[in-house]
Amino acid sequence: MSLLVVGLSHRSAPVSVLERASLNADAQLKLLQDTVAAEPATEAAVLATCNRIELYADVDKFHAGVAELSTLLAQHSGVGLEELTPHLYVHYEDRAVHHLFSVACGLDSMVVGEGQILGQIKDSLARAQDLHTAGRLLNDLFQQALRVGKRAHSETGIDRAGQSLVTFGLEQLAAGADVLGWARGKKALVIGAGSMSSLAAATLARAGVAEIVVANRTFERAERLAQILIEGDDTDVLARAVPMDAVPAELTRADVAVSCTGATGLVLTADAVAVALEGRTGVPAAEADTGRPAVDTAGPVAVREGGETPLPGAGGDENCPLDLSAAQSGFSVMGEAAVAGMDAATLEQHGAWAAGGAVVDRPRETGRPGAEADAELITALAATATRVGRIPERRRPEPVAEVPRPQPVLFLLDLAMPRDIDAAAHRLAGVRLVDIESLADASADAPMAADVDMVRRIVGDEVAAFGAAQRAAHITPTVVALRSMAADVVAGEIARLEGRLPGLDDKHRAEITQTVKRVVDKLLHAPTVRVKQLAAEPGGAGYADALRTLFDLDQETVASVSRAENSTEKNRGPA
Repeated sequence: MSLLVVGLSHRSAPVSVLERASLNADAQLKLLQDTVAAEPATEAAVLATCNRIELYADVDKFHAGVAELSTLLAQHSGVGLEELTPHLYVHYEDRAVHHLFSVACGLDSMVVGEGQILGQIKDSLARAQDLHTAGRLLNDLFQQALRVGKRAHSETGIDRAGQSLVTFGLEQLAAGADVLGWARGKKALVIGAGSMSSLAAATLARAGVAEIVVANRTFERAERLAQILIEGDDTDVLARAVPMDAVPAELTRADVAVSCTGATGLVLTADAVAVALEGRTGVPAAEADTGRPAVDTAGPVAVREGGETPLPGAGGDENCPLDLSAAQSGFSVMGEAAVAGMDAATLEQHGAWAAGGAVVDRPRETGRPGAEADAELITALAATATRVGRIPERRRPEPVAEVPRPQPVLFLLDLAMPRDIDAAAHRLAGVRLVDIESLADASADAPMAADVDMVRRIVGDEVAAFGAAQRAAHITPTVVALRSMAADVVAGEIARLEGRLPGLDDKHRAEITQTVKRVVDKLLHAPTVRVKQLAAEPGGAGYADALRTLFDLDQETVASVSRAENSTEKNRGPA
């Protein structure tokens, strides 16, 4: 049997795919059951976090295992296999062990060195043990991963290479300011009462916020978290619990809101955030880039040389394929700057729209009618698109002075996957939103501490040691079967001796029996110890076969020993 992992993470897939592929608790249980029911796999464990979904299995066939695990992930995540496959990664045998150990140490985390992954690995193992889908291999693997992760955190400064996701998110909200100074005196709203929300609440309390309001669908859990915050020895924060339907009102009072729930839809829409802003300031919320109202917006407008003017002609810009709000000042939306960068299909749509719409005046050197010039320009650009796939930028727009974004009055941290807070909220003036996607972008350029190299060396050593232990363990059933056969031989010979010497007293019989056993043990000691040492080395798997052949061991006896050991491991309790 061989270890296989198939998965996707923030390193292989965009946040939009991770959001859709996320697995709730019931889906994880069903995935585990279906995996061990599949032909190639005998053991299975799922590691599902906010930024990774990985399926570990002990399989007897590599290619069949990859196909089956990939299909199961697609079925249970709800993302089609064709769409999911480009984002999947596969690790096998030693590479799979190396991957999990790296994950446990925080090397593969969005924020390098974060320690929350250890708790998630422990939960993953406990879930597989409860369902009896973890046998000897996965029990050994996950328990060793936990030990490796703890060793990395205790022997190195990997914690300094990156902060927890919560701390890093608060640093991004503070935008370079000291978090303690930024948070002091603020009022915080924490939505959710799970492990991540609890960590966020505790971090905010230590940072010095004046008040924390906890909202959760199960009110008792919100109350329990609020009570824990109040009773904390290292903080004096005020905390209280509210039901989820109180979130809109509490958002109006809050300076900081952190959300991490298991909801499949949005918890806070952009409109809800806009209403909260209006409740705080008394004026309608507006988009930061345009100054237009964020809710109940007027009809769309196009940017042209005379300023913001609605497009003339029947239907206005209703069917225009362009994002007119992003059009650059100084150019007509029907000119070359508007279509620069379009793919051929969109260009064709734009051409059809332009041909049926009214002309938007702009200076021309040729003096030809505007519609004719636009038609020729679009035809030429379409020909270019056919050749190269995309339209090159012909010229850059004149620089436009950016309107400074107002200072935020509401800070939003979304740690959920799929997201809890509408990404469109970041466009609202007075709002700063940090979510999983922006955290991924910010952490990509984070400096790597020297401790990371030390952790990598630890991981390398531990992978080698784990491989040696597994190879040695692979021969154990054969050694046990050999000693069992030797014990049967001794028992048979003692019985034969008693038949030939019926008058042998108990004292002499026991002494003879002990002597024969010592002789057999001494003869077997050196070869069995040596074969375990040899089997632990790379390429040592063949020594078990050699031992079975030399001593003519029954293959079924060896297999029964292995099954008994694996059954014991599957019923082991949580680590």
